[in-house]
Amino acid sequence: MAKTKSAYFCQSCGYESPKWLGKCPACSQWNTFVEEVIQKANASVPDWKVNASLGNSSRVTKPSRIAEIIYQEESRFVTPDAELNRVLGGGIVPGSLVLIGGEPGIGKSTLMLQVALSLPDMKVLYVSGEESEHQIKMRAERLSPLLPGQEAFILTETSTQNIFKQIEQLEPDIVVIDSIQTLHSAHIESTPGSVSQVRECTAELLRFAKETSTPVFLIGHITKDGTIAGPKILEHMVDTVLQFEGDRHHVYRILRAVKNRFGSSSELGIYEMQGTGLREVSNPSEILLSQRDEELSGITISAMLEGARPMLIETQALVSPSAYGTPQRSATGFDTKRMNMLLAVLEKRCGFRLSAKDVFLNIAGGLRVEDPAVDLGIVAAIISSHEDISISSKVCFAAEVGLSGEIRAVNRIEQRIAEAQKLGFEEIYISKYNQKGLDLSRYAIGIKSVSKIEEVFGSLFG
Repeated sequence: MAKTKSAYFCQSCGYESPKWLGKCPACSQWNTFVEEVIQKANASVPDWKVNASLGNSSRVTKPSRIAEIIYQEESRFVTPDAELNRVLGGGIVPGSLVLIGGEPGIGKSTLMLQVALSLPDMKVLYVSGEESEHQIKMRAERLSPLLPGQEAFILTETSTQNIFKQIEQLEPDIVVIDSIQTLHSAHIESTPGSVSQVRECTAELLRFAKETSTPVFLIGHITKDGTIAGPKILEHMVDTVLQFEGDRHHVYRILRAVKNRFGSSSELGIYEMQGTGLREVSNPSEILLSQRDEELSGITISAMLEGARPMLIETQALVSPSAYGTPQRSATGFDTKRMNMLLAVLEKRCGFRLSAKDVFLNIAGGLRVEDPAVDLGIVAAIISSHEDISISSKVCFAAEVGLSGEIRAVNRIEQRIAEAQKLGFEEIYISKYNQKGLDLSRYAIGIKSVSKIEEVFGSLFG
């Protein structure tokens, strides 16, 4: 009979220690170690097939020459949700394990139930460990006027052994788990949501997905720091990690790919939360640009890219005299360190005295922007607010600003120009180094090529 073994795990990061520690050496958190049994006295080898008798793991794999391997394009299930298809890289890959994380109440369960109801030709098993069947039925009634949902099955269960028994009988095409932190396996003696339980349940679902080519969606909780709860290995085990972001007090939600083995990890999808569920936003530029009755200072439009998707966003800046000894620097949706760098460039290269001014920056629409092409728009917005001179709402920007004040080229400029033209803009400022190979006759929009930041200010403010 095997001896019972236990270890101590950090509930914040998953660090394992043979003894209790007050402070975690990995994440520096205090009092987070909990003892968990990692092997029972009469434990057998944990395997999901022992409970469900699905698949065949007795096959032996052999190494193959890479030249002899025949490559085949991944077949995908294309869902009616175009935004989800884009973020996943073109659809759901059979046998993939997808993890979706987000704040409580942001709409993770609504999104996955909506997907389950919108697939009439596929058998979907929605496993919930948090809500009863009646609660899910109430939400489905709210979503169902536009969705068929004939082949959607609901199971309220938290034991993985019982879940695999039902999977064996039903043989679903897609499995949704809501949420992975509520499941527990009989092979691990610890509470649901602990590090070892989350790791073991995910491993069982991973083996099931790979051996039966059934896609599995896992909904995951997040910690107060915004990271997905459980061990960090959870994100390494799955094929795709999606982050569902947004403010619960606003209607727009952003589905962002953090990791994707079957597509780009820089794609995002935008939804609008309505009373009847999540509505896809096919043209995000329209919602990210506010409709103004008059021209206001400190507002510019920048052409950015998220993955393969061009978007025009509104940048708002406010520059005012500092009321205290130390000027304030605050940025929402943009890196504060990069904003400080741009302020230093304006002061050193252009002579604007901003060291004694408070500077506040906001990216409208709740987006988090990392594209360097928004640099020129941010700089123009700061100077517009500083001088209290408005910039025309028909002008947009797409260029990076260097430390010497030069305007640097950005990638895929053709897509940015085409998006600006489609939305009715009259002028776009780009780097003159982007002109190489660019056919200006194709565009009706006015293209202004600049090489120095002084040229931009001279053209905008005279």
